[in-house]
Parts: sequence; C-alpha cells; structure tokens
Amino acid sequence: MTEPDALPRHPLRFANFRAYLVGRLAAVLAQYGMMIVLGWQAYNIARETMTTAGASAQLGLIGLAQFLPLFFLTPVTGWVADHYDRRIITRVTLTLLTAASALLAFATYEGWVSLPLIFGMAVVVGIARAFNGPAYGALAPNLVPAAVLPNAIAISSVVWQVGMIAGPALGGYAYAATPWGAYAMAAGLFAVALCAMLMIGPVPQPPRDMGRHPIRQMIDGFTYVKGNRLVLATITLDLFAVLLAGATALLPVYARDILHVGSAGLGHLAAAPGIGAGLTALWFSFRPMKREVGLKMLGAVILFGIATIIFGCTAFLPRDLAMEVGLGALAVLGGADMVSVFVRQSLVQLHTPDAMRGRVSSLSQLTISASNELGEAESGFLAALVGPVAAVIGGGVGAIIITLLWSRLFPELRLARSFDPPDIGRAEISQEKAS
Repeated sequence: MTEPDALPRHPLRFANFRAYLVGRLAAVLAQYGMMIVLGWQAYNIARETMTTAGASAQLGLIGLAQFLPLFFLTPVTGWVADHYDRRIITRVTLTLLTAASALLAFATYEGWVSLPLIFGMAVVVGIARAFNGPAYGALAPNLVPAAVLPNAIAISSVVWQVGMIAGPALGGYAYAATPWGAYAMAAGLFAVALCAMLMIGPVPQPPRDMGRHPIRQMIDGFTYVKGNRLVLATITLDLFAVLLAGATALLPVYARDILHVGSAGLGHLAAAPGIGAGLTALWFSFRPMKREVGLKMLGAVILFGIATIIFGCTAFLPRDLAMEVGLGALAVLGGADMVSVFVRQSLVQLHTPDAMRGRVSSLSQLTISASNELGEAESGFLAALVGPVAAVIGGGVGAIIITLLWSRLFPELRLARSFDPPDIGRAEISQEKAS
C-alpha cells in the first residue's frame, strides 16, 4: 500500500490530469479561434452590402447569438454537471463542436456559407459551451488528491487563459491563409480534445442530493455565490470590467477600416494578447502568485482598462506607429487579463465545495461569457452608434471606474492576502465599510 508521503506531489504526475490539460487547451484554442473567425467572416460578408456601422452591428449580433444560450441554460447546465458524469458531458459537447466547425469548413470551402448559417452555428456553439464549461471547470478537482488541488487549479487556470487569448491568434492566421482552413483547424483541435477526454478513466463523483427538488438545487448555486462575498466580488468584477472594455471584439473593424492591415494584420492583433498572456503564464510558472492576490487582481483590471484606452487611441496615430503601439497595448492587455483570470478562477475553485462546483462554475462561465460575448454585442452596438474608437476608449475608462468602485464595495477582495480561505476579522471589514 502506498504511503501518503509517497503520493506524487505535482498534479502533472497524474495521467488523468495530463489528459485533461491537453483536452482543455485544445478545446479552448479551437473555441476562441472559431469565435473570432465567425465575427471576421460575418463582418466581411456584411460589408459587401452594408455600411461600417451596419456591419459592426452584425458583430454585436454574433456575440448575442452565442451568449443567449448560455444565459438561459446556465441553471440547468450547472445542475447537470453536479449530477452526471462530467467526462460524458464533455465528450458529447466536444462531438457537437467538432461537427459544427466541420460543417462551417465545408460550407466555406464550397462557397455557400451565409450569415444565417454563421448565426445558426453561433447558437450551436453557445449551447455546447453552456454544458461544456461547467463540466470542464468542475472536473479538474476530481482528478488529483486534495493535497495537490491548489496547484492543479492554478495550472488549469493558466492553460485555460492561454488558450482563450492565443486561440484568436491561431484563428486569425489560419483565416488569412485560407478561410475554410480556420474552421478545419478548429474541428481538428476539438477532435484532439475529444480524444484526450476519452483517455480519462473513472473519477469520483460528487455526492448527489436526491431528496430536494432539482429547481431548488439549481437556486442553491445562486444562493452560495450571493452569500460568499469574495466569490461574488471576483466574478462580478470581471463581468462588468470586461463587458465594458471589449476592445478585442472590435479587432475586425480596426484591422479592416481603421488600421487597414487586412486578415494578416488581424492575426497579428489577435496574437498580441496571447503573447502577453503567455509571458505572464511563464512568469507564474517560476514565480507563483502567493500574496496580496486581491490587490494584484484589482491592479491588473485597472491596467487592462488603461491598455484598452491606449489601443483605442491608435486611430489618431500614423499608420506604422499605430500598429506598433496597438500591438504593445494588446500585449499588456493580455498579460493583465491573465493575472485577473488566474486570481479569479483560483479563488472561486478553492472556495467552493465539490458538490457545488458545477453550479458555481456555470455561474462563473455565465459572467465570463457575458463579459466576452455580451461584451462583443455591447461593443458592436455601441460602435454602430458612436463609432468604434469612442466605444473602445469609453470602455477602457468604464473598466477603471468599475474597478475602483468594486474596491470600495467589496473590501473582502482588497483584503484577500492569499488563495487560502480568507482570515478577515469582522471588525476589520466593518471598519473598511464604515470608512
């Protein structure tokens, strides 16, 4: 019998967790690469018959088409992830995503792709993600012993964030090479993720509460998040800050009509946040974040807003300089976003019991999707009303204001010293609120 001291002390020593990381990285790369290609292709098709304002509104509608399924299905998907085998849920959804991206690749190759088909597939992607996200997020803690769980969650968060920001770069470059190839690449990555998930053996299942009505159990997820102010603060800060500062949603507009750099330039712009995120992740691998995690998250979101403002202002610079400044601003934006998401996901996972991880993960995914897809809708519609430049700059200013406001409304976030459950005295919090 293996002694406790002889158990592996690093999560990468567990085969199930290694397969999980490969699948998660491949799926997130494909998912976010496909999202930017959907927007770029819809914008180009719309520009053939519409003005810049009308085509910008199509970007907003694409984001809305992906967000609405998540919004309506969130209570159900979280409950499903807490009551059924999370491996099977991910396998089914990855199969659906592989089929959807393959269909778009074939339609683009044959020349009969259209806006209705793109919007339809955006809805399918939204439905698949609604079930996939909570199951993926809640599965990681089931693959390693409790002793290495914090490190496993940190690694999983880094992999997710790198995939989320590097995926659009891959999609942009693949689309520049051949439009149908971008969707084919996504289909291949989803297939890789599916194969990785099939390699994961049986895992412990969370205890099921069979004595209470499913609707009541769905509501429990909202109740838990509402009652845990630290979890509530981290989730909602990202929601409102990124919802406003949606610079990446308007990259197709900047690439085509402001910076005039085309598909190749779009790939460079989309790659810049990934470079920033990757360098930040590399830094974390050597110097893990351990102290003052709340303050660092707040500072990162403020930096995210500043970088967004700088990127928006590239419209006023000479073309060559604008591209260089824009790439630098987007790289800083990606690095700041990596810090923010790393802290948020670690705090949420470590402060949530396993029996509720699916429901809490579904709410976290809803806020992430709201900040991304609904942020795309907000940015697209706002750009149609006031112009893309004003929309980007105004969003960055809004993100900074939201962060300063949250630092006052949620002192628990400022006082979060580490990823361990916070040890904050009631008197200290009361004093912070009174001041």
